[in-house]
Amino acid sequence: MFFEPKLEKMRPRAIRELQVRRLRAIVRYAHARVPLVRARFKGARLRPESVKTLEDLRRIPFTVKDDLRDAFPYGLLAVPLKDVREFHASSGTTGKPTVVGYNDHDLETWKRLMARCYATAGAKPGDIVQNAYGYGLFTGGLGFHYGAQRLGLAVWPISGGNTKRQLLFMKDMKPTILASTPSYAMYLAEEARANGYAPKEDFRLRIGMFGAEPWSEEARRKIEDGLNIRANDCYGLSELYGPGVAMECDEQDGLHIWADEFLPEVIDPQTGEVLEPGEQGELVFTMLTRQAMPLLRYRTRDLSMIEEDECSCGRYHPRLRRIRGRSDDMLIIGGVNVFPSQIEHVLMTIEGVGEWYEIVVDRDILDKLFVRVEVEPKFYNSAAFDPGQLQQTISEELRAVLSIWARVELLKPGTIPRSEGKANRVLDLRKQGA
Repeated sequence: MFFEPKLEKMRPRAIRELQVRRLRAIVRYAHARVPLVRARFKGARLRPESVKTLEDLRRIPFTVKDDLRDAFPYGLLAVPLKDVREFHASSGTTGKPTVVGYNDHDLETWKRLMARCYATAGAKPGDIVQNAYGYGLFTGGLGFHYGAQRLGLAVWPISGGNTKRQLLFMKDMKPTILASTPSYAMYLAEEARANGYAPKEDFRLRIGMFGAEPWSEEARRKIEDGLNIRANDCYGLSELYGPGVAMECDEQDGLHIWADEFLPEVIDPQTGEVLEPGEQGELVFTMLTRQAMPLLRYRTRDLSMIEEDECSCGRYHPRLRRIRGRSDDMLIIGGVNVFPSQIEHVLMTIEGVGEWYEIVVDRDILDKLFVRVEVEPKFYNSAAFDPGQLQQTISEELRAVLSIWARVELLKPGTIPRSEGKANRVLDLRKQGA
């Protein structure tokens, strides 16, 4: 289904022509209204009128998250405060929060993009959304709420948490779409089983809209089997409106980046060099029409790749491959770069391993991987369960994929604390003074 077919079905040449026009306009707009942009252009000896083509984009200096923190709270706004209609902010756990603002135009754009995402996932009028993303400063709850309403869907704004009530709503209110983080969806599936629900008979869910954290294809299969749902990936960042930057279609073969609103690049995270389509690197986005807080070449720290061929769904918008992880989430173990998503990919393919695991960090320099893994309940209670064999299998499979040895600790089901939002897969004991 298409929400804005004229824009969604644009051919590559038309997309590029629109991007060029909008790039020229947003560069002039940001330079005229944001002091940081003027200073960066001056330092780079670059004039806004010199940016004429998409190739000129790489001449523009990057924007990074610390720029938002340094400008706290309103230093990057391009409009007067009286014109701002909504704010969102990060938690600020690693420093000052990053504040983002929206004017009327931006809110309407965000709603349209999220409506596109719902339609791309297969939503249609008459669907009912159970929105289990957190409402508030986090963009997830309101983003999925706005988009559903813009498409003409009904919304239960249940927010995150209160899992027993979530399951009751799934049965009694008969929602057809679940919006949540993938880790919370796995928890809901686990609790549904534990509380005697039969998803095929008790629930009417068709579509899952899952994002806000990296997840694997193996996790997708577990969610789809556990909730009898089609699990679709959604990508976004609070700095770039929120969710709605890219969405997976029915093909489940990459996420379509809405290239009429976002100009994507992939760069080498070490050198900043722009990479070719199909090469793995760090995602960078330029917002093409945002008015309240336009960001030019924003470094996301998310690692992935982009492909530009036509999708079978009929869209030519470039496709984002599943997020591998964040450059600042990377662990160096025995000289090998390891991402939590790689570990999840291995664990979810091993029979007997449950959905929940922790990667334990207990030294500044790691020489061995330490993973705590829950055993799947049915396997744990089986007479055939051999802890030593399962530990060896996990360790060998991790070594085969990551080329490092792993210390594995098996845990009984329900040991690891569950998350009702984003899952915390890395337990850093250094931060706890251990």
